[in-house]
Amino acid sequence: MFEIIIDKDKCDGQGECADICPTESLAANNGKCEVVSAEECVGCMSCIEVCSVQAITVTETEE
Repeated sequence: MFEIIIDKDKCDGQGECADICPTESLAANNGKCEVVSAEECVGCMSCIEVCSVQAITVTETEE
């Protein structure tokens, strides 16, 4: 399982992370991106790669 953290102060809300996420774990709402289904995250790190402001952290949890 993976934990997705979005730094709301850094997020510019462009939504590239939500667009590229293969499991639709992220969404862009009201000018910011947010986690909508972390339990679906497969840890592909695509969201981190496309985030130009480095607002996303994904870590593997022990659960």
